Amino acid sequence: MFLRKLYVLRIASDGTSLPCPIAWIDNFAMRNFTNDAIFDDTLPIGDGLLEAGFRVPLDRLQVAMEGWFRRKGYLKPDEHVRITDQKNG
Repeated sequence: MFLRKLYVLRIASDGTSLPCPIAWIDNFAMRNFTNDAIFDDTLPIGDGLLEAGFRVPLDRLQVAMEGWFRRKGYLKPDEHVRITDQKNG
């Protein structure tokens, strides 16, 4: 089920990137917060690392994660989230 390894990075306005802490990713991955069953096929495994099934669309995941991180106050106004598939870098 979790065949994809995804990188979840926090991108600052100057272009530097840092792995998102696992606590942030884990907080997002709890379905009772996202209310979107499509993200049930995700499993946080470490800072900046998330395993996911193939039915999880990266574009929707990125938008949903960034929105959640902003609502929680994790991201500064000029920061963004980038999610990439490990095989694609």
